[in-house]
Amino acid sequence: MNPLIPWRGGYVDPWDEFHRLIKWPDMENEFKELKSTDLIPALDVYEDKDKLVIESPITGIDPEKVDVSIENDVLTIKGESEKKTEVDEKNYYRKEARYGSFYRAMKLPVHVIGDKATASYADGLLKIEVPKAAPKVLPKIKVQVKKGNKPR
Repeated sequence: MNPLIPWRGGYVDPWDEFHRLIKWPDMENEFKELKSTDLIPALDVYEDKDKLVIESPITGIDPEKVDVSIENDVLTIKGESEKKTEVDEKNYYRKEARYGSFYRAMKLPVHVIGDKATASYADGLLKIEVPKAAPKVLPKIKVQVKKGNKPR
């Protein structure tokens, strides 16, 4: 009896089974939901004469569950999202709930006074305004040259 089985086929792709699975009628939509990036808020940053303005669309997220902080010129926005979809009829096919959290940190392009930042929310848009800090003026240091020391 021969313990080895002779090879009678061609190349077998290890991903074939995976590709077959995602072609099931509803699996493709399930994978799209998994790789969705709707919980990572986009940021628009611009400045005017005396302040920096950051806007972020957070539609569908309770603004009471959003935390904003600025430390060392780094803006951090984090929060939680809860979305429930329910059907009132008794013969429903799906009943879904989605919970998630998001976290976004960004180094601000200018020095700001983080303690004086304000945040407001209207029509799904989070708006953060931060006063710009005065530019730091570095003092010049005069080099003292001792007598008798000549450059080489």
